[in-house]
Order: sequence, then C-alpha cells, then structure tokens
Amino acid sequence: MSTVETTTFAATDGFPHPALVGVTGPEQTVAVQGDEHAVLPLASVSKPLTAWGVLIAVERELVDLDEPAGPDGSTVLNLLDHTSGLPFDGEKPQGAPGTRRIYSNAGMDAVGKRVADAAGMEFSEWMTREVVQPLGMTDIDVIGRPSAGYRASIADLLIFGREVLRPRLIPAALRDLALRVSQPGLRGVVPGYGAYDDNQWGLGFELKGLKSPHWLADSFPPETAGHFGGQGSFLFVDRAHDIAAAFLSGVPFGDEHKRIWPALTEEIVTRYGG
Repeated sequence: MSTVETTTFAATDGFPHPALVGVTGPEQTVAVQGDEHAVLPLASVSKPLTAWGVLIAVERELVDLDEPAGPDGSTVLNLLDHTSGLPFDGEKPQGAPGTRRIYSNAGMDAVGKRVADAAGMEFSEWMTREVVQPLGMTDIDVIGRPSAGYRASIADLLIFGREVLRPRLIPAALRDLALRVSQPGLRGVVPGYGAYDDNQWGLGFELKGLKSPHWLADSFPPETAGHFGGQGSFLFVDRAHDIAAAFLSGVPFGDEHKRIWPALTEEIVTRYGG
C-alpha cells in the first residue's frame, strides 16, 4: 500500500510565514508539507469550489449557463468567467458583458445567489449538501462569501483537486467546459500581476495561458487551471501531468509569495509529475 510522503519543498526555504503544501494524483495524496488538516482562509481559492457547486446546479437543470443573471445582458456564464461587466466589488457595471475580463468578487457572489434562489436554500447549504458531503471533506467551512469567504485544509483542497482530475459530481464533459478558455482574446487584469491582452479563464478557474509573470512557473502548459487567493493560497490542476497541488499560508498575499510560487510549482511538477 502506498503512503503519503512527508516532505519539505526547497522552494519554501526562507519563506517567513507558514507554508502548507500538498500534492495529489488522481487517486490519492502523494506528498504533504506541514499539517494537512490545519484550516486556513482560502480567499479567492473559494471561487473554483463555488463554480463546482454552480456546475452541479447546471447539471441538475436548476440553472442554465445561458440564462440571464447579473447586470442587463449578462448570463450565468458571464458571471463565472468574469465577463459580466461587474467590478471587483459593487453593483455598478464597468463595461458591457462579454467585452472585457473584469475580475469580480461581486460576479461570483451573484452566481451563488442565483443558484441559491433556484435551489430554495442558502448557497452554503447547497455547497455542503452537493459538494462537501459527497466528496467527504471534513475540515472545510463554506459559510462565507462564495467569492472569497471559505476556509479549508490542504487535505480538503486535495480532495477537490482529485474531483477535478476525475470528476464524480459532474460529467467529464462539463468539467472540460469549465477548464476550457471561455471567450478567448479578452483583455483583463490578474490581481497582483498586471494586465494581459488575452487573460484566459474558464468557468471559475484561471487558465495559465501564456501569461508571464505569473504565479505558476512559465513551464506549465497553457491549459493548467487553478486559482490563487489574497490570503496566500493557491490550488492548481495540471491535467498534462495528472496532478493537483495546494498551498496555504494564512497571511496576505505579497512579494514573498510571488518570489517562491513559480519555483515551488516547478519543484512540485519535477518531483511528482512523472
């Protein structure tokens, strides 16, 4: 029986904050640094989890990706891929739907509310019933904002990573749609990194594309999907190497995260992506 490797990643040497790291293949966790059950804020790493809950609602035909949601002219899809026109926070649109990639907490909160209304329950209850419990997550808290309010452990993020690699809660075709570039060629900003002419996103997942600088190493395939959060967290799913990995630090994202993350993600793939 294979076991989880307790390890130390060289890229985290000198990092002045907690550095919890985990790596999983499609079947099980393969490596952990630190306490895999320590619960820390996910910040915007909440978004891929929320998107999964929305996609389950799509599969159940409670909502449709093309139905109106958010500002005039926007759809559920626009809310998921940050093209609704809504700002980072607030209700006043900053552009017409489908014309720019405007990274928006407000949009993700709005799509959570749309599912809650359709399901007749709080979105946190929907997430608990349809995502958390079926996947066997034991540490996660999904009471906060769908955009950025969840808390979880490395162990639970890796459970979710395995779900994305080998989906059980939604069809593989719907997973593929979520991890495919939605509305390519749109300019937009990745917070903390700058503006890109082709700021590629799927549905709730950022895609690496050709962005550089980036929190993932430059060697990652363009289709690598994931998210990072303002509390020093990340989750990525690298289907080319059939692995997912997560990082939690519980402190605001800053220069130290930007310094170590490309090297750390490269180290993860080099050691476990074979």
